[in-house]
Amino acid sequence: MRRFSQRSHLVTLSEINITPLLDLAFVLLIIFIITTPLIEQSISLKLPGGGRPDKPLPKSDVRTVEISATGFYYLDRKRISLEDLERSLVSANRANPNTVVFIRADENGFNKYLYAVIDRCQRNGITRFSLRTEPPKTQ
Repeated sequence: MRRFSQRSHLVTLSEINITPLLDLAFVLLIIFIITTPLIEQSISLKLPGGGRPDKPLPKSDVRTVEISATGFYYLDRKRISLEDLERSLVSANRANPNTVVFIRADENGFNKYLYAVIDRCQRNGITRFSLRTEPPKTQ
């Protein structure tokens, strides 16, 4: 008796099932949509009112220092100690003499944190700094 091979009954798959790939793509898309706004947020500050809008400066000339109400320092949205902040600002000022330091301090915070940053700037010859406020709303 002759035996037949099982191979003749196998069907070859010439198509790729992309349904799992689409499921994965949609899940990744949803994850990126949810996490992107969380990554881009800076610290929540309530700036004091007053002041007026100023002329725009090149982004390469601006370093932004933020001071939270509890006394945490942030340089360009990254938390940093006061000593490291001072070193970073001095090196930025040496590399680019046109550097302007924008200081954003929460209106409910203690002034001693603000004064510490201003003092460090003045001691190191950084004379171009600006205290940021919330401009009045125009109607």
